[in-house]
Amino acid sequence: MWKPDRYSNKPLYEQIADFLEQRISYGEFPPGSLLPSERKLAEQLEVNRSTVIQAFAELRSFGIIESRTGSGTRVSSTKWGATPKHTPNWKRYSEGGSFLPNPPFLRKIREALTDQPSLIDFASGELAADLAPADEIASLMSSHHYTSYLGYDNPQGYVPLREALVSYLKKHRSIQTNESSILITSGSQQSLYLITQCLLSPGDAVAIEDPSYCYSLPMFQSAGLKLFRLPVDQYGIRPDDIRTLYKKHRIKMVFLNPNYQNPTGTVLANERREQLLKISSELALPIVEDDPFSLTAYEGKPPEPLKSLDTFGSVLYIGSFSKIAASGLRIGWMVAPRSIVERLADARQQMDFGLSVIPQQVAAQFLKSAHFEPHLERLRIQLQFKRDLLIDTLRRELQDLVIFDIPYGGLHLWCKLIPDVHDGKLLDEAIQKGVVFVPGSVYGSDSGFVRFTFARAKNDEIKSGITRFAEALRSLTSINSSL
Repeated sequence: MWKPDRYSNKPLYEQIADFLEQRISYGEFPPGSLLPSERKLAEQLEVNRSTVIQAFAELRSFGIIESRTGSGTRVSSTKWGATPKHTPNWKRYSEGGSFLPNPPFLRKIREALTDQPSLIDFASGELAADLAPADEIASLMSSHHYTSYLGYDNPQGYVPLREALVSYLKKHRSIQTNESSILITSGSQQSLYLITQCLLSPGDAVAIEDPSYCYSLPMFQSAGLKLFRLPVDQYGIRPDDIRTLYKKHRIKMVFLNPNYQNPTGTVLANERREQLLKISSELALPIVEDDPFSLTAYEGKPPEPLKSLDTFGSVLYIGSFSKIAASGLRIGWMVAPRSIVERLADARQQMDFGLSVIPQQVAAQFLKSAHFEPHLERLRIQLQFKRDLLIDTLRRELQDLVIFDIPYGGLHLWCKLIPDVHDGKLLDEAIQKGVVFVPGSVYGSDSGFVRFTFARAKNDEIKSGITRFAEALRSLTSINSSL
């Protein structure tokens, strides 16, 4: 949040008056809207109430605001002098539209991380800077001259990148495809967005895992889709549940994350995979497979994707660089039938005329380079170290307060809390203690679950972060026990 500059030559009250005037002129406070009270604004801006009183007096002198006893301070309906000047009600616009905002907990987490950069971050689902191949990519960029034409690229994506992905998918994911069946996107979420907007219609029923990262994405509700849940146990979803949902609700599509599922970390059992594909074929039901974590497998060979077993052409396969290299490159991909790729490429072209070609060139070079496989090996070792550090600290600090299964890949640890605590109160208390996490209810679970992402925090922050979380949890537990 904005704060006045105490080192500026301009008095604090003038800075506050200018700030409020700007927000009013931008329409954030429409004519007639109520401003925060003097006391509340003083607390938010960390100034004396008398300073806010001076700022309000300044704005009143220009006819911008008006105060009435018992009614508070409002933006003048005829501000800027005698002639009424009307600003669009931007607040109403911001609350309108069909595209919904992120869930409140995610917005609170984002605001907390913005306002308090020192927070220990167990919430952000991305790699820390020291896990990304920054040096390798810098070396590639310095040794390759990207002097090709920099106009709009092929709507499906940069051809050499799609050719490199054909080899990558065959070698690392046992998927046989060709460049015409690949669409380059700006990440997994854009792939999901294109699918929900272009292949489904408002009112369609779809199935998602419970809990599921998909549940945290308002794009499904924004598209007018009806969500039905597939409970996840230690072996993943139960395929017969899909048949039941299809009979009852005529679901049109299934969205799954079978390998190191987000948030639970589970891997769909092999026998369930076979049963799932059989049912999908019987019902002619498409499966969207999101596979961002497989190559982070800590021990042995990564589990194969559903797509590698898909002999019926039922699976739309989504992948991304975000969880194995660098989220900032904004490179993802989808493997799909050519008709689907062409449909989605056309829609994406309407959105942005295609992706920036330079990150695609970098990604293509990185995939083909000698740096790629050593980077993956280092990434697995470092992620496993972070996971073990997190588990050791949880067992030491919260041995009798949490239950969890150990994940063997991915970036997340899913915990069930034994004490009965309120999600929102625990998050607030944790932020006050200096640590942030994602409450399980964001992913559709009942209150009482948390997701810790261990890839973002530095090694020396993990112990401290869990200690702070333990303090927050115990403080609420002691309050509840005293009531």
